[in-house]
Amino acid sequence: MRALAGIGVALLLWQAAVWLTGLPPYLLPGPARVAEALWAGRAELWTAAGYTARATLAGLALGTAIGVAVALAMAAWRPVGRALSPVLIVSQVIPVFALAPILTLWLGFGLAPKVAMVVLIVFVPVAQALYDGLMAPPAAQLDVARVMGAGRLAMLRHLRLPAALPRLASGLRLGAIYAPVGAVIGEWVGGARGLGALMIQANGRMKTDLMFAALIVVVALSLVLYTVIDRGLARALARRGF
Repeated sequence: MRALAGIGVALLLWQAAVWLTGLPPYLLPGPARVAEALWAGRAELWTAAGYTARATLAGLALGTAIGVAVALAMAAWRPVGRALSPVLIVSQVIPVFALAPILTLWLGFGLAPKVAMVVLIVFVPVAQALYDGLMAPPAAQLDVARVMGAGRLAMLRHLRLPAALPRLASGLRLGAIYAPVGAVIGEWVGGARGLGALMIQANGRMKTDLMFAALIVVVALSLVLYTVIDRGLARALARRGF
C-alpha cells in the first residue's frame, strides 16, 4: 500500500509540474500522454526490453562470477589482496560514461560492449563486499582454527566464506540495481537495439513521451530484477541461519 501511495503522489507531482510550468508536451509530457506512449509502443518497448534484459542478466552473472573469484583470490593470498585492493578503489572513481565509447570501439556495436559495461559496474561492489566479509572474522577465531590445524584454504572455506555471505548478499543487491543502468549506458553510446537505443532514437524524433515510457520500463526492469534477487537471497540466507 505504501508503494502504491508513493506512486500516486509521484504522479500527482508530475502532473502538477506539467500544469505549473506550462511546458509543451514535447518537452514535458504528462502522465496520461506517457501512458498512451506505453500502450501504443508496447511491441517496440517489449522487444527493446528483452534485448536490454539479456545484456543485463549476462553481465550480472559474469560480473558476479568475476567479483567472487577476485575476492576469493584476494582473501586466500595476501599479495594478491594487497595488489588488487587499490585497483578496486581506483576503479570506483572512473566515470562509467568514459568507458562506454572505448568498449564500443574494442567490441563493436553488438551485445558484447553492453555486457562488458554491466560487468564493470557489477563486479566491483560484489568483489569489495565479499572481500570485506571474508576479512571480517576476528583474529581470535582464526587463531583457534590455526591451532586446530586448519590451513589457509580450509579457513577460507569453513570460517571466512560462511561469515561473508550476508555482505556478499548486499553486494549482489547493489549489482542488481546497477546492472540495468550499465546496459542502458552501453546502448546510449553505441547500439541500435535496447531501451537505451530506443531512448536516443525517440529523442532524435522529438518523441519525449516515448523517452519517458522507455525510462519507466528501465525502472520496472530494475525493480523486478532487484525484487527477484532480494527474495532469493533472503531465502538462501534464512536457510543458513542468517
